Amino acid sequence: MKISVNGTRLFFDVEGASLVPDGSSMRQKPTLVLLHGGPGFDHSAFKPAFSALADIAQVIFLEHRGNGRSDPATCETWNLAQWGDDVRGFCDALGIERPIVLGVSFGGMVAMAYATRHPEHPAKLILVSTEAAGTSYRERRVELFRRLGGAEVGALAQRRFIERQTDAATMAAWVRLAMPHYTRSGPKPEVATRAVLHPEVLRWFTRPGGEGQAFDMFPDLPRICCPTLILGGEDDPMTPIESQADIAAVLPPELVRFERFADCGHGVIADAETRAMAIIRDFIVAENVTVG
Repeated sequence: MKISVNGTRLFFDVEGASLVPDGSSMRQKPTLVLLHGGPGFDHSAFKPAFSALADIAQVIFLEHRGNGRSDPATCETWNLAQWGDDVRGFCDALGIERPIVLGVSFGGMVAMAYATRHPEHPAKLILVSTEAAGTSYRERRVELFRRLGGAEVGALAQRRFIERQTDAATMAAWVRLAMPHYTRSGPKPEVATRAVLHPEVLRWFTRPGGEGQAFDMFPDLPRICCPTLILGGEDDPMTPIESQADIAAVLPPELVRFERFADCGHGVIADAETRAMAIIRDFIVAENVTVG
């Protein structure tokens, strides 16, 4: 399905009902809006794992403008402020109030842009394997990719993160050589083959001088005023665990639950699905505001 939001059309899919019978009345479940990684990817990696949450929430898979099956829009609108505003505009268009917004990797950046620009809107926030500044821990990333993938992958990480090379050839090599080391469980070929990819969006975001290298949301993070769950893998070479610890450190401690996953890489779910989904499920249903 597509819906018009802020001058473009965004694709979304829905798992589960919002209103469900509960004795003599209808009970409204919370709405969980999922923001995928990338940029330039789609929501398909969320399925089937996150579909299992449909018993406790209405699960909405949203694809960012320019990504997946959403309309391309223009490259000038491929920025975190616009992507964050699109989350709010999407919710307004569908009448979604007080959503729980979950973002993984790049989707977590969009979730933070949304939550800092519209702090009164989300009921809860879930951030998985993400970062709040584009220049963080570059040497650490190179070290981790070299340890996990060997000299060739380490050299490729050096070109991307230290030398800031994001040309088409480098990024194509990145997908082929580096991405298989994001998780400890290894690549799942079927996940890649079913995805709708737009590499031009990734190249735009990560270009020299582009937002992917220059953004810094730390000054605005204290604006977040909803309970926030942060998950990170201690063996994540793409967004090292230090990046998630830094986010947790600047948010109000009474609002933050920070869970670290040993022997886990990027996205956490691929390497520790049972524990990660149990934590997410507990956070969704929890009624208490203080989570620290």
